Amino acid sequence: MSGRAQLMWDEAVTGYDFGADHPMDPVRLELTRKLVGAFGLDREMRVVAAKPAGESTLRLVHRQDYIDAVKAASADPGRAAGAYGLGTVDDPAFAGMHEVSALIAGQSVGAAEAVWRGDAEHAVNFTGGLHHAMPGGAAGFCIYNDAALAIARLLELGAERVAYVDVDVHHGDGVQAAFWEDPRVLTISLHEHPRTLFPQTGWPEETGAGAGEGAAVNVALPAGTGDAGWVRAFHAVVPELLAEFRPQVIVSQHGADTHFEDPLAHLAVSLDAQRAVQEACHELAHEYAGGKWVALGGGGYAVVEVVPRSWTHLVGIAAGRPVAPETVIPEEWRQEVFARTRQSAPRRMTDGRWPVRWAPWEAGYDPADRLDQAVRATRRAAFPLRGLLA
Repeated sequence: MSGRAQLMWDEAVTGYDFGADHPMDPVRLELTRKLVGAFGLDREMRVVAAKPAGESTLRLVHRQDYIDAVKAASADPGRAAGAYGLGTVDDPAFAGMHEVSALIAGQSVGAAEAVWRGDAEHAVNFTGGLHHAMPGGAAGFCIYNDAALAIARLLELGAERVAYVDVDVHHGDGVQAAFWEDPRVLTISLHEHPRTLFPQTGWPEETGAGAGEGAAVNVALPAGTGDAGWVRAFHAVVPELLAEFRPQVIVSQHGADTHFEDPLAHLAVSLDAQRAVQEACHELAHEYAGGKWVALGGGGYAVVEVVPRSWTHLVGIAAGRPVAPETVIPEEWRQEVFARTRQSAPRRMTDGRWPVRWAPWEAGYDPADRLDQAVRATRRAAFPLRGLLA
């Protein structure tokens, strides 16, 4: 093992920019990278810039006609093909779109390769996690599905069991679609209920098809779910499934948009609960996957208050130097935030809710509680397909 952890970073990823009025502001990436540096976490791990994903890699998930459409829109944004989801309100075309999207995908693929080959035990690409892109189209701010591409590359390298755990507030629909019939990939998504949030998929009854029946698991959480319910749902579903599946690698997606300050969704999760689930994914990787862990970013549109702190916690956990929640944020970073955004930055790495307290599922459930009803629906739909008790 030449390095315990690896951080994937290339300054050029900040060119993933849909424009001034778009929620996916690349400043969130810049501020995260600077906060990681302010805490010295980048000195605890190797920082690597992987090459962009080439066409043969992109074709592991995406159709050639879609790749060609992205390239055409990248060269001439005015000619973006709406039939491919390009040039829309969610996914406006911009010059260089193909190149920077392929670069972000390359970081996730590079992370997967490093972990599989033993060059690193853990690898983080917080610029990735663009989980909505489909084989033949863009969706939900996502052009190329780097998470699915990382998994596909692991399979190409010989992996037989890859677990994907997605805790973004939105359903990980693109990754689920890519492996819908593939029993080698277990996709688990915890997200706000499709009745109240894009992409209106991720119902408990979505469990895969063909040879992949039982390989898709969805927990549809009621709007308003807070820390105790969110962490309870995670632990009521994920560890038991991983124990049965025995993954060789865990790929996790850590969208920060579950947060109560996020403007695009309706959960009420704190930074502290996000950190608790990041720690849980790290522990589960060691318990069930020999420590092999690829951690990705994802959504998150409170670009100053939430995203940089959440993903810095993720990097610290992967680096083996977790940042204590009560830690005071370095003043130089707060000054950088004000210079870049004219916003006041948070002062500590917590929302004041640490430690997060939650009731384990094994202690019993309340049939009248909406959160427990959601967990029960998932367990009834998916667990018997894997030979587990609902």
